[in-house]
Amino acid sequence: MSHILNGKALAARIQKKIQARVQTMPSTPGLAILLVGDDPASHIYVQLKRKACEEVGIHFELFLYPATEPEQTLINNIQELNRRNDIHGILVQLPLPSQNANNVIFAINPLKDVDGFHPANLEKLRAHQPSLISAVALGVMRLIREAVGTGPLPPHATIVSSPLFAEPLEILLKESGVQTTVTQAEDKHLADKTTQADLLIVAEGIPGLITKDFVKPDAILIDVGTTRTPEGLVGDVDLESVKDIISAITPVPGGVGPMTVAMLLVNILKAYELQKIKTR
Repeated sequence: MSHILNGKALAARIQKKIQARVQTMPSTPGLAILLVGDDPASHIYVQLKRKACEEVGIHFELFLYPATEPEQTLINNIQELNRRNDIHGILVQLPLPSQNANNVIFAINPLKDVDGFHPANLEKLRAHQPSLISAVALGVMRLIREAVGTGPLPPHATIVSSPLFAEPLEILLKESGVQTTVTQAEDKHLADKTTQADLLIVAEGIPGLITKDFVKPDAILIDVGTTRTPEGLVGDVDLESVKDIISAITPVPGGVGPMTVAMLLVNILKAYELQKIKTR
């Protein structure tokens, strides 16, 4: 039976450290989230982020908009938040109903981009410069480290996802000496690429995409995919099929999700420090 990587327990430990650190800070870090439309999953994710902020003592503000809100209104609000000294992180909950996400995210001050999606932060990451990095990517990396302990990371990884999602992870993995292949679900050679991977990361939102025929024995599996079904939340990996041949796997729910929220809190504190340095 493979080792189940308990993201919920790890996230709780990280949040406890953040709570202790917030109590010693000279002022309270603040997060603002813009939530557009009525997508149930987006509202649930925002509530989880609000709860986590409240638990550790981070100031939280939520800006709710109808699905038809003009894009410019969102940009104007972001520009106001950019000017506020009590807001250190700005997050636009994705996906947006119809507005152009790239335009909206581009309006965020890169020093307040706690999701790590701003082009300036991606450019810094590519150049191996200090930046705010995708909370999902940071959460995945922390879970991989949890799986391998103090030893080196696995030599070869395959990421099954969109290139946009994969890029921050690919950079972080290569920095750690991991040879990385990026592919997508529709690749006709998918099984060839996944069965070569000592570390397999999947984020396609296709339940049961990865079965035992797609994994290398003793591989580590990081399941980022989440799909709501009548039976509940499920990932991209068929756990029953692979559990006896792999070394470790993240569950869905309880794996990458809680870690993403925890690393968002880490990013808020990092943004706070970066802005403090900037104003010196």
